[in-house]
Amino acid sequence: MKRGFLIDMDGVVYRGKEVIPGAREFINTLVKKEIPFTFFTNNSQRTRRDIAIKMNRLGFEIAEKNVFTCAMATARFLKSQKPDGTAFVIGEGGLLYALHFNGYAVVDHDPDYVVVGEGRMVNMEAVECAVNMIFNGARLIATNPDPNCPTATGMRPGCGAIAAMLEIATGVKAFSVGKPSPIMLREARKELELSTAETTIIGDTMDTDILGGVQMGYRTILVLSGNTKKEDLRHFAYRPNEVFDSIADIKLDEE
Repeated sequence: MKRGFLIDMDGVVYRGKEVIPGAREFINTLVKKEIPFTFFTNNSQRTRRDIAIKMNRLGFEIAEKNVFTCAMATARFLKSQKPDGTAFVIGEGGLLYALHFNGYAVVDHDPDYVVVGEGRMVNMEAVECAVNMIFNGARLIATNPDPNCPTATGMRPGCGAIAAMLEIATGVKAFSVGKPSPIMLREARKELELSTAETTIIGDTMDTDILGGVQMGYRTILVLSGNTKKEDLRHFAYRPNEVFDSIADIKLDEE
């Protein structure tokens, strides 16, 4: 049977600037065997090309087509809801590019949507503008629900934290498109032209990667090289299909 993979990045193939042992070999084997896969990420900052180049420099022999971001999922969702719409954006280049690519204009007044990503460029002036736009009828979209993002020096507030500030200020709940939303997981699968039964998620986080896969009916593999320890599984009402110490322990010949 045809099979393919949706693969999380941080904690699965690298940690910070360090590649997880065996990850290059696993990914490059997928490329060599022409097994469909995509890295899918809740980071909306960078374009898929930016991410592909970063991965190439880390030794992964991938192309742009092997990357799918929550910014792409968000922009496609907005295009399906209101073609040729307008957005006020709290976010960076990857989100802006995805919106423009899907026919959206980025504006600073009277937008159809306020769209929130993550990044270092957030300031209170933009937050204040967004609050008033939402009060005036703009709909609030979050690219993902993640409360924080790992950096080289620790953590910084993520998209979910920024969206929460707008939610509290306006009383309006953000609609989130990134993992574990079925919108992103479905779009990523469709990129690979796979059926539900042919799709496997590999992730290190129970409440995004694994939860999303379980809800979609995908096969799920949890790796313990990132955020989750084996003893953490007892806290969840759902379980992955398989658990491995790292991606290097997954045997493709046994798939």
